[in-house]
Amino acid sequence: MVERRGDMASERMAEGMESGRPESPSRTPAGRAESQSRPPADRPENRPRPLDAIDRDILQMLQADGRASIRSVAEHVHVSRANAYARINRLIEDGVIRGFSARIDHERAGQGASAYITLKIVQNSWRTVREQLRALPEAAHIALVSGDFDVLLLVHTTDTRALRDVVLTKLQAIPEVLSTRTLLVFEEDDLDAEA
Repeated sequence: MVERRGDMASERMAEGMESGRPESPSRTPAGRAESQSRPPADRPENRPRPLDAIDRDILQMLQADGRASIRSVAEHVHVSRANAYARINRLIEDGVIRGFSARIDHERAGQGASAYITLKIVQNSWRTVREQLRALPEAAHIALVSGDFDVLLLVHTTDTRALRDVVLTKLQAIPEVLSTRTLLVFEEDDLDAEA
């Protein structure tokens, strides 16, 4: 259970007043209530903590090798193992690191046809469409974008016949999808692998 400092301070003040113990000169009720009874305005709980150069180096290293050991991360960024461990855990808790995954060569994995598909959708239907797109096993990336279309979808399929099925059967069956345009990928590079 996490307690906020302001709540604890208020409880201690109340206990001190109820028990008849005098407050020490450094703990005035008015000053204490003002400084600690409310959360700091400049740092709401849902706001991410700023990243420093060491955090960014850790992220870059983990993007290149998500299986890097704590020891190798610590050596790479010149901090102790305990510091590296604490920083990685904080990045995970803050949602900066959302998970660890493998980079796949889709062609070698039997998914030889990849395409970016642009979708125009009914206004205010993004959440509904996003949930239906997430359910597609072929979907690799989904983004709401600005411009001539509304959604950019990256799919990987076994071949062009399976790609045709995704576009004409699965996407066109979504009532909120007004139109699609398919851009076949001829070749791609994973830039994260270069880091």
